[in-house]
Amino acid sequence: MKKRNLMSLLALGLISGATLAACGSSDSDTSSDSATKSSTSDDKFSVVMVTDVGGVDDKSFNQSAWEGMQEWGEENNKEEGTEGFKYLQSNEDSEFVTNLNSAVQAKFDLVFGIGYKLKEAMTDVSGQNEDQHFVIIDDMIESPNVASVLFKDHEAAFLAGVAAAESTESGQIGFIGGQESDVISRFEAGFVAGVKEIKPEIDVKVEYVGSFGDAARGKQLAAAMYSSGIDIIYQAAGDSGNGVFSEAKDLMNADDSKKLWVIGVDRDQNDEGKFDTGNLTLASTLKGVGAAVKDISNEALAGNFAGGEVVNYGLAEGGVDLTDGNLTDEVKEKVAEYKQKVIDGEIEVPQKP
Repeated sequence: MKKRNLMSLLALGLISGATLAACGSSDSDTSSDSATKSSTSDDKFSVVMVTDVGGVDDKSFNQSAWEGMQEWGEENNKEEGTEGFKYLQSNEDSEFVTNLNSAVQAKFDLVFGIGYKLKEAMTDVSGQNEDQHFVIIDDMIESPNVASVLFKDHEAAFLAGVAAAESTESGQIGFIGGQESDVISRFEAGFVAGVKEIKPEIDVKVEYVGSFGDAARGKQLAAAMYSSGIDIIYQAAGDSGNGVFSEAKDLMNADDSKKLWVIGVDRDQNDEGKFDTGNLTLASTLKGVGAAVKDISNEALAGNFAGGEVVNYGLAEGGVDLTDGNLTDEVKEKVAEYKQKVIDGEIEVPQKP
């Protein structure tokens, strides 16, 4: 396969690139090459992101992407708007196609789809607009005008499992996912594997909200878990995960001797764990969505759009990780030990439950 590296990303040690185009096809090579050329001057180059359900204030996936775009705008003297950078809010799945078409009609140079749920809509819209550049986050679309970004979520989740198993006092641990999918299954699989690596006798309780935008349901599931004796919940649920934090804080404010914990997702969610007398965020798995948005935007601005390529972020590339949060020194040492084992290939973390 034809390979191409994104220089700024490699400089950060974050990602490696590989084309999705078939080998030896002169037609696909030509179309892919043409998709990397930008005819827009720097001062007019504009980018937009279409959110998944949850909004740019979800304190998780969408917010991380938006913060990366804002950083890109600030670094390139861009203003929020159609001539700089902007987001289009999706309140439900049915709005994906409309928002993507609106982005194309507004003549943004680069259009991001934030989340695997946009794949079908972006496949359709990108196929109808072959001269438009698109980026799909958390999935792949095989097209010369689409760059695809994937993350090895299961590797960071594995470290979260190690931390949870080393930190639990009750010996009971839970996982709450947003909407069932291959992506969230990677979180579940990695987390359970990490727990089992340390304490094989623990059976992780797994529940799914069925949505990334239902904090009330997330709170309800968390309440049931905590009442059953679970003392640590890892949530990979977008805005629904805010309900998990809300329930844990309510319980801790009522009785802080309970020692309940939440493990955050996608960005450092330490602030979300603050309650009256302390902080209940045990740690957070990090996902470099913002860095991906910023760096791919910079590459496209420089005329090096990664059309037809997939870039993959893992522990070895520095694209996913686990924060120290409120882990003890002993647990941090154990996490570092297992992080190196994953990077060295001594442990292969499963991607499916």
